[in-house]
Amino acid sequence: MIQYQNSLFPPRVATEPAAAVEHAIQIVDLFAGPGGLGEGFSSSGEGRRFDIIVSAEMDPVARKTLKLRAFYRLLKREFPEGLQDYYRYFNGEAPEPYTDATAKFWHYADLEARQITLGSLEGDRELNHLIKERLNSDGRPWVLIGGPPCQAYSIVGRARNQSKLGYIPENDHRHFLYKDYLRIIKDYRPTVFVMENVKGILSSKVAGKGIFSQILNDLVDPTKALDNIEGGQKYKICSIVSEESFSPSDCIDKINPKSFIIEAEKYGIPQARHRVILLGIALDEQGNVPSHDLLTQVEPVSVSQAIGSLPKVRSKLSRSYDPYDAWYRTVADEVDDLLNHAQLENGRMVAPLRATREALFDAPLTSGADRVQKNLGEGYTGIPSLDAWYQDSNIKCWLSHDSRSHMRSDLRRYAFASTFAKHYKYSPKGHLEFSLPGLAPAHKNWESGKFSDRFRVQLAWLPATTITSHISKDGHYFIHYDPAQCRSLTVREAARLQTFPDNYYFEGNRTQQFHQVGNAVPPLLANKIAEVVYHVICRRAAEGKT
Repeated sequence: MIQYQNSLFPPRVATEPAAAVEHAIQIVDLFAGPGGLGEGFSSSGEGRRFDIIVSAEMDPVARKTLKLRAFYRLLKREFPEGLQDYYRYFNGEAPEPYTDATAKFWHYADLEARQITLGSLEGDRELNHLIKERLNSDGRPWVLIGGPPCQAYSIVGRARNQSKLGYIPENDHRHFLYKDYLRIIKDYRPTVFVMENVKGILSSKVAGKGIFSQILNDLVDPTKALDNIEGGQKYKICSIVSEESFSPSDCIDKINPKSFIIEAEKYGIPQARHRVILLGIALDEQGNVPSHDLLTQVEPVSVSQAIGSLPKVRSKLSRSYDPYDAWYRTVADEVDDLLNHAQLENGRMVAPLRATREALFDAPLTSGADRVQKNLGEGYTGIPSLDAWYQDSNIKCWLSHDSRSHMRSDLRRYAFASTFAKHYKYSPKGHLEFSLPGLAPAHKNWESGKFSDRFRVQLAWLPATTITSHISKDGHYFIHYDPAQCRSLTVREAARLQTFPDNYYFEGNRTQQFHQVGNAVPPLLANKIAEVVYHVICRRAAEGKT
């Protein structure tokens, strides 16, 4: 049995002269997914400010991704010369990410990134053990981060649940997974916590009562919520995009729940991802908390800025021989047929489809691969701060940049939809705009209006729509804006829109990779949140020294 250490490494001293915090601030990351929140925090202050001691994730493949990233982070911090092992693995030059020289760091990464099912007896026991063994017991500040699973709160998830025969919300344990998060707050009293969830949580109800109001009331006084006794640590719950907050003495009816929504596209993320982010700050003995900063809005980043300079790749042909000539002939024939029908009908799509037909002559010759060679000048956004975040000169390839295989009927729809969007500046909707023959899917409710966004183009000049885990099922909501590529997004493109650095390696097959990317918190957004948290803790530490 592994004997866990109090700390993987000796406490690291902060090197920022103005810092009031002497050591790196410890982090516990729950419901960690592939590590989006953790990546943002662990990258803060060039990796000097925060130190993840435990990250817990139930899914075994996402946990493998977490472990690999923990390994990368440990090498970068403690043994930089060992990073060559990680890059050899990333670049496909080695079957394993470690050698004898770095094996101990691989072991440390295994101790940090754990496969734990929260809410289970075994999982809770392991997490308690890890926190007790690794969390500093000398009163130093620490931070809890994480987002309890959202399937029961999301609008799509609720609609799906309501269609299930005999579904009873009160019996759905997913509504109450936040209480596992709450228990850690009660038992271990973090200085700050950050809790993330879908905005559907604001309207979700159980037994006729709003779940969000219940969560706020529980979070400000976890001991009373779980044990029904007074005297535990209390918290103030703050928005980081508005002045809204909620304290133990406040009236819940006076809170504007929408004030806790972060619209990611306003803060430099190339995606319109709207999520509820709760910043919990521990009250001191006088019932006060340090002041906190708000996120600063910046110019929006578009899809084309984020992914436009990645190598162009074509779609693949589903269930058929797939050389370039076969792909070209298939797509060209579909566009020609659409063009013929457009000429016979209202004619408004004739010129756009002709432009697409001509563009196919210059279409990319590759369908991509697990690793696509990275050439000089590729991948730049033209935004220096964003390029510094994405780029890594040590990687020789674009990982997971291969297209899905698409059925011929979907290639027809993708070519039409992206052509329409390029010309008319919006993605076509429903049966009235997918009006040419052969575009309607075999869906009995297609003309009901309920599926008007069944096929959605990611517009080049705007931030993307929300990258969700549904991208793992099909690419219909995530059609590339370039008609000549005629495809849905690749994993690497989705990861870029989520602001994962280019050197981030996702384990698993393509479906599993898409699922991880879609479920994650954008790391760059998490990095901006970490900045807010760091300064809260610095102010608290400074107050304690005066």
